[in-house]
Amino acid sequence: MIARLAGTLLTKQPGRAVIDVGGIGYEVQIPLSTYYEIGDPGGRVELHIHTHVREDMLALFGFRTGREKELFVRLIGVSGVGPKTAIALLSGLETGELIEAVRQRDGGRLSSIPGIGRKTADRILLELVDRLDAIETADASAAVAGTGPGPGGAAVGVSVRQDLVSALVNLGYNARVAGEAAGRVLRGRGGHAPPFETLLRETLRVLSR
Repeated sequence: MIARLAGTLLTKQPGRAVIDVGGIGYEVQIPLSTYYEIGDPGGRVELHIHTHVREDMLALFGFRTGREKELFVRLIGVSGVGPKTAIALLSGLETGELIEAVRQRDGGRLSSIPGIGRKTADRILLELVDRLDAIETADASAAVAGTGPGPGGAAVGVSVRQDLVSALVNLGYNARVAGEAAGRVLRGRGGHAPPFETLLRETLRVLSR
């Protein structure tokens, strides 16, 4: 089992990264919480890895912190919650927000994430609430990943909006709703926008209201 990868970040996009380790490129599925923080292609990155094995597949899921990985493992231990659903939850809510929603038994907060129905949210609340202590004691100290996001300077334009909408649609949001949210975030930005990661985070906050 692969538990950790350290190497050069070759490419990244919302939900996915490729890491070169000794000349071998490992494709890793990542939540947005990790995507925001792993820096730019060409930089060094280290990720905690969960190796998911089934009869028909072997997939790697990467996380910037041990706490993220522990929460992911606990989520996929809930009946009816698979890796895709767990990644969607970690992408739609920051780790602390997700833990707080479970502590407060806020099913509506969980079901606001695309693909999470009320029944699934209720199962998560029922089965996860008693396991939070283990998550809280997991390694939440800074992450193993290297540099943070690069400087801003992405030009505001059609391509930026399209990239935002594409990322949100891949996360399960309706294209029209995603387009409206992206437009609200980009409106009035002037000539330049913050880094894409910042824009995506702001758009998700708009969608969660």
